Amino acid sequence: MKIVVYAISKNESKFVNRWYESMKEADEIIVLDTGSTDDTKEKLEKLGVKVSQTIIEPFRFDTARNLALDLVPDDATLCISTDLDEVFETGWRELLEKNYHGETRISYTYNWHIDDNGNPDISFHADKIHTKKDYKWTHPVHEVLTNINNNETRKLIPELVINHYPDSNKSRSNYLNLLELSVLEDPEDDRNMHYLGREYMYYNRYQEAIDTLTRHLSLKKATWKDERCASMRFIARCYKNLKRFDESIMWYEKAIQEAPYLRDPYVELAMLYYEKEDYDKVYLYLKQALKITNHKKTYINELFSWNETPYDLLSIACYYKGLLPESLYYIDEALKLNSSNERINKNKEIIESILKEK
Repeated sequence: MKIVVYAISKNESKFVNRWYESMKEADEIIVLDTGSTDDTKEKLEKLGVKVSQTIIEPFRFDTARNLALDLVPDDATLCISTDLDEVFETGWRELLEKNYHGETRISYTYNWHIDDNGNPDISFHADKIHTKKDYKWTHPVHEVLTNINNNETRKLIPELVINHYPDSNKSRSNYLNLLELSVLEDPEDDRNMHYLGREYMYYNRYQEAIDTLTRHLSLKKATWKDERCASMRFIARCYKNLKRFDESIMWYEKAIQEAPYLRDPYVELAMLYYEKEDYDKVYLYLKQALKITNHKKTYINELFSWNETPYDLLSIACYYKGLLPESLYYIDEALKLNSSNERINKNKEIIESILKEK
């Protein structure tokens, strides 16, 4: 069994050693550098990585990854596409050898975000392990592997784990233009229509975000309820920022109806009511949110739905509703998830002081 890791890079010197150490169980490691001005290329070469350098103008992620894939030898059993800010957990090769039985594509656990304590709080199943001859990359950004031989067979190996440690300072300035291009090239692609609407929201272009996310919801392919729910939440978030609160509430309620099994719309609607100081509604929606204990493996999850935020806001709502023992309970729950939060600790002191006086 021959396993080849391939990647693209640009100015990622600080990730090179960690990435290589986690990938070196492969038979071969190949990197296409797209124009580093630091010592990324040199550091990779010193470690024995096969590095080619190509400037891609105009840049597209699918073009870059396809050029990298072209460098993979044809006798590779499996190709593994990674980025340099990703880290395989040790023993991954043995897991592949034990579980692989000729499938064209392998899925695995991808921990997209790791909290300060080293615990994954956003995880989902990624699928960038594949046979060479059966796939190509498509879309200028948020690129995906597309099967070109109509022969896809899949297998999930959940104990195979990649952890993501992104560079928060890395620019995403070209994402918007590439997403606009992607939607222009394939206006029926629901995934990138959703991403484009989200990107407009990030740029505070709220009406464009609303229009684009509404188009996403109208597409025939837009059937995944989790993503539809996210589009509805983002529309609601845009209306909230436009101070059009009735429309915001309406869209949050639509999001709840679309995917009542997800915490996110309940928590986000509760956050809106918190800003409006409607503590009865905060209490109502957060109590519903906390009934949902199944943290699905999907990139759609919001960090604030599963960290201390719901417990924190619920404790404050209880305080204003005069439910002090319940408020203290939710403060303790919040502190289990973030014990160093000074404001929450201060709130606990205040509540305990009041309860002692009674």
